[in-house]
Amino acid sequence: MKRLHLSIVSPEKEIYNGEVNSVTLPGVIGSFTILPQHAPIVSSLKEGKLSYVTEDNEECTLDIEGGFVEMSDETVSVCIS
Repeated sequence: MKRLHLSIVSPEKEIYNGEVNSVTLPGVIGSFTILPQHAPIVSSLKEGKLSYVTEDNEECTLDIEGGFVEMSDETVSVCIS
């Protein structure tokens, strides 16, 4: 099964860095999910819940104030506040 590499950072620290099956983010114009082989994307994020599913099918969630996401080459980079 294909996976994504997810990196979540805040100004204070790295929050997560590892392989995931999917990432769901609170986009400014609506929530969206990134899966393996997703087209490249850059988007701003609003306050809401960020969730991801780990390799072990464990769902993890974070409450975020906002931020940005970039997806390219099966790598999802999220900077949150």
